[in-house]
Formats: sequence, C-alpha cells, structure tokens
Amino acid sequence: MISKPKSTLPIASFVLLMFLISSPIVKAQKSELSLDFHKNRRAELRQKMPNNSVAVFFSAPVRNRANDVDFIFHQDPNFFYLTGWNEPHAVLLVFNVPQQDDNGVYYEKLYVRERDARNEMWNGRQSGVEGAAKMGFDRVASKNEFVQTELNFDRFDRVLLFDFENDVRDEKNDSSDLYDLQQHFKAAINYPEHFDADRYRLYLRIQNAQAAEVPQIKRMIAYFAEQDETLLEDPLILDFLNSEESTSLADFQTRSAFLIRDYNFDIDQLSILMAGLREKKQEEELLLIKKAVQISAQGQIEVMKAIHPEMTEREVQGIHQLVYKKYGAAHEGYPSIVGAGENACVLHYITNDKTDLKNQLILMDLGAEYNGYTADVTRTIPVSGVFSPEQKALYQIVYNAQNAGIQAAQAGASFRDISLATNEVVAQGLLEVGLIEDPSEFRRYLPHGIAHHIGLDVHDPGLYEYLEPNMVITVEPGIYVPEGSPCDPKWWNIGIRIEDDILITENGPINLSEAAPRAWDEIEELMKQKSPLDDFTLPELK
Repeated sequence: MISKPKSTLPIASFVLLMFLISSPIVKAQKSELSLDFHKNRRAELRQKMPNNSVAVFFSAPVRNRANDVDFIFHQDPNFFYLTGWNEPHAVLLVFNVPQQDDNGVYYEKLYVRERDARNEMWNGRQSGVEGAAKMGFDRVASKNEFVQTELNFDRFDRVLLFDFENDVRDEKNDSSDLYDLQQHFKAAINYPEHFDADRYRLYLRIQNAQAAEVPQIKRMIAYFAEQDETLLEDPLILDFLNSEESTSLADFQTRSAFLIRDYNFDIDQLSILMAGLREKKQEEELLLIKKAVQISAQGQIEVMKAIHPEMTEREVQGIHQLVYKKYGAAHEGYPSIVGAGENACVLHYITNDKTDLKNQLILMDLGAEYNGYTADVTRTIPVSGVFSPEQKALYQIVYNAQNAGIQAAQAGASFRDISLATNEVVAQGLLEVGLIEDPSEFRRYLPHGIAHHIGLDVHDPGLYEYLEPNMVITVEPGIYVPEGSPCDPKWWNIGIRIEDDILITENGPINLSEAAPRAWDEIEELMKQKSPLDDFTLPELK
C-alpha cells in the first residue's frame, strides 16, 4: 500500500492504471525452460557420476506457516534444475549405468504423486503420472510404487545423495508422502538413525583424497571442529590433522574405508557435481536471469522516483513488489532487505517495519524471481533526495570499490581477485576519511564477502575456483557504521551497499543491472523525476 499522511478522494484505481500504462515495457522473452534443457542436464550429470552409481534427489518439503495453512510450495532448486517438476512428494533416480525392465533400457526414473480429485478441488490441478510422462523421462511411476517396492541399492558402488534435513512433516493422511519416501529410502541404504554427517563427510574426503588435497581437507576439519569439538576426539581425524607432510596417505585411507565399510552411500560428492553443473549458465537460463535482473532494476528505478520522507520501509518494499508482479515475477528470490538508518547496518535485516525514514539513507537489497531464477540488486539512496556530505563521502568509496571489483571480474580471474580489488579501495577510502588508522581495520566496516553466483538460488552453488564465460555473479561491496563504532558520531548509522549482477564473458564483464543508476549524482537526478505513484493516495482509516 502506497500512502501519504493527507486524505484525498479514492483515485487509486486510476493512478494504478496510469502507473501500469506508463511503466517501461520489458521486452517479452521465452518464459520457461524447455524439456530438452532438463533432459540434457540429467544426461550431463550422468556423465560426471562415478561408475556404477545412482543419484537420488527428493523434492522440497511442504512447509507449514501456521495451523492448517502452508507456505506456497517452492521446489528444491536441484530437483527443478534436473526435472522442471514443480510439485511436492516426488523422488528422482538418475543411473550412471543402464537399467533394464520389461520395456527395455532406461537411465532415470521419476516417482510423483497421483492425481487426487478432492485435493485438486481445494488446491488446484495436479499433473500426476500422466503429466510427468509427457516431460521426457525414461520412466515415470507413482510415488506409491516407490514405497511399496523393495529397493536394492546394494548393487551400486555408490549411492549419491544430499544429506537429509529435519524439516519434513509426516502427513498422516498420505502413506507415501515425502516423509515416507525418505524413510523407505533410508532403510534401503542402511542409513544410521543417529548419523553424524560431518564426521562421515570427512571420512569420505580422506578416503578419496589426492596428496595435493590434504591441506584443504585439514582446513575443512578445522572449520567443522569450530562447530563440533567432538570431531577432534575421533582418532582418525585427529591423527590425520596432526600428520606430517611426509606421512603416507594410504594408511589414513585404509582406516577411513574400514570405518564406513557398511555403507555405500555418499553425501559429499553430489553437491560438488551439481555445483559444477549449475555454476555456468545455459542460454535458456541466461534469458530468465536477464529478465529477473531487468525487472529488479526497474523496481529500483521506480522507487527512486516515488520515495518520499513520509514513506515507511514496508511501503518502499511494496513498490518493488508491485513492479515485480507487473512484469510477471510472482515472487521475490529471497526475503527483501529494506533498511533505513541504523537498519541499513544490519546485513540481513528483513523486518522492514521502520516508519521514520526522514534524512536517512535507505538500503534496498531485493531481487525478483522470474520462473525460478532470481536477481540480486542493491541500491542505497537518500530518502530526502540529496546525500549529506558524510553519506556522499562513504557512498563514493563503495562506488569506486564496486567499479574496481567489476573490472576485476574477468574470465580466468578468481573470486579472490574481485575481493582484493574492492577491499583495497575500501581500506584506502576509510583511511582517507579517518574511520580507520590502519588498512587492516577495514573489516570492521566491511565484514562480508564481495561476490557469489546467482541463478535458481540467490546464493547459487558453484565450485568458486575461476570465473568462466556464462557465469553470473554479484559484486557487492559495502560500508556499515553502526552506532557506537569507534569513530566520529557523524558517521554513525550510515549503511551502504551497491550490488549488481554481472555476466562473465570472454570480452569482459557485463553489468546486467546497470539500468538502475549507481553514481550518487545520477541517483539524485533521477529522484527529481515525477513518479506515476505521486498521486496514489488512500483515505485514512479510522
């Protein structure tokens, strides 16, 4: 809801129509992935899988909001990537070696829920087995068949899976829901009741390690041990961590193999395989990402024109969402961050309930999700329309740092190269304005990373090695000076982040979200423009 404190005639319908008519047109593009896309992704996964292995994927759980109301279902991104299937209570098996049944050879099998007339009356049409059979899978069956079949996974050398989470409800009126699918599968692979995933993952890493990977695995052990000190009580892990460089790896691999001899499942490798697949985008994906980014940038533009000091954080968020829905993006890709003043210094602030925005900067980190793919665009603007001297000084540092980071995002560079480029600019800038006395202190005001992949997830999986063409990443430096920081109070409660979505190409980085102004003077100039929402007011409610 967009409102001003004064009361006027209810002309909302007319003003909203004028907004929709006057909004720039986002060029129509192909709006969904093809069946061949998903089929080709499954085929590429098979090629990367170990010999005589099967990969098992479960759909996302249905999550409860409160009482008898559930959240809108959102498919597990890996499951969607491989199938295009957007319904719950399903499981996909991908085989790296041919399987045989009465109908011949197959390499994959999808189990889905059956159609249910009563459920469809309340919740809408379901596709069922018949619908899934039209989507190009080798085999499709009912999920009832999955739980009623004796599964034999012992014949595989490796059963690849993601470890199970604890957020799956057992729906009492469905004997083959996701909970039952997973329980049946766990029994088939001899999955322990009290499974220590971190310990098992480390055993696997040690068992499969090359000598050059030993330092990296030791760093992984140290990381896990920070969360679980009992890992350092494990004789194998402790001996491996304390081993000399000259120590033979074979002894540790024999010991680790013995400890996991009763299991042929692997909770480690599948995430690496999927990260390698998903970090480089196919052309069909790029069309959807570009559309999501274009919509998100337009949202920033419309807010720059419409914002005024009497607005609230929630109203600002609402304008973004109105623009998203106008262009066909049904959801945001992640909880929207709209923080003014001190709230801008909270990195993942999502409450968005501040009502007094006057004379403050407002940080807006939002992204439209378009047919599954999300953007991630951040702008920080002065609610008054004009940056104060202190706001402008810190903003210019972040802007310069981001330019350096984008320039560093060249094919063949590393994510570390981007961070080094941005951090150097931030450190020097903070020195010059007197917020720090030594360059090493810059982390006090820039505590987060600078770049990540985007795609089906806002923090999309990737191997995070070197940048390659058709990767899409963010570059997002920031400066945050919360109240009480050891500096002149004139800097307090200034939080700034500028974030853009960057396509890596052989000819250099392309800023997909450049339509939304970044430079402080361009922002101030745009904020002078009239908004189609300027006259959108609502009557006061008693």
